[in-house]
Amino acid sequence: MVTYKRILLKLSGESLMGQQEYGIDQAMLKDYAEQIKEINEQGVQVGIVIGGGNIFRGLSGAANGFDRVKGDQMGMLATVINSLALNSALTAVGVKSRVLTAIRMEPVGEFYSKDKAIESLERGEVAIFSAGTGNPYFTTDTGSSLRGIEIEADVMLKGTRVDGIYTADPEKDPTAQKFDNISFDEIYNRGLKVMDLTATTMCKENNLPIIVFNMDQKGNLKKVVTGENIGTLVHL
Repeated sequence: MVTYKRILLKLSGESLMGQQEYGIDQAMLKDYAEQIKEINEQGVQVGIVIGGGNIFRGLSGAANGFDRVKGDQMGMLATVINSLALNSALTAVGVKSRVLTAIRMEPVGEFYSKDKAIESLERGEVAIFSAGTGNPYFTTDTGSSLRGIEIEADVMLKGTRVDGIYTADPEKDPTAQKFDNISFDEIYNRGLKVMDLTATTMCKENNLPIIVFNMDQKGNLKKVVTGENIGTLVHL
């Protein structure tokens, strides 16, 4: 039995690099597609937002002299590339999916609307939301919060390389301790960088819980949606 019937899955672009330094690792892409197929076949309605950091990050561009708005627009296009790659990988494993873009770019993807997204989910298709919010100065974390709230998801699942939220970065601090659950207020008070402040506040104000978990561990996505106690739950 699944605990969550409709989810917003947030994936980082960097995770698609696998062991590479840039671009898309085909083995990692296939692994993600297979994990998504597993829960799709259980009847879970899946909306996905994927970042673009494996190709281009707007903030990095701005730091190197790019105009911030242009840099963010380049980042949005990077998310579209990743979304098309995931769409193709899902098709290859027999899962119907649809790419919806926050900026008009037919025939690359369909222009996003809430009604279109929910119709797609209710047909059993995986809906992939690309190009962030369509606006500069907003991250894909904020795009995930927005889409999760719009499609009335039961939970946002934030797939990362670590198995939850820690008191410090566990990759840098071996004494860091993991939280099984934590409130939105405690994240803010401790200054933990789970998502940017705008995204976290949106989830808090609209009562959208977040589970941070290790997506790179095969089978974890299924464990989360069936209610196994892995990762960290962020709640009111």
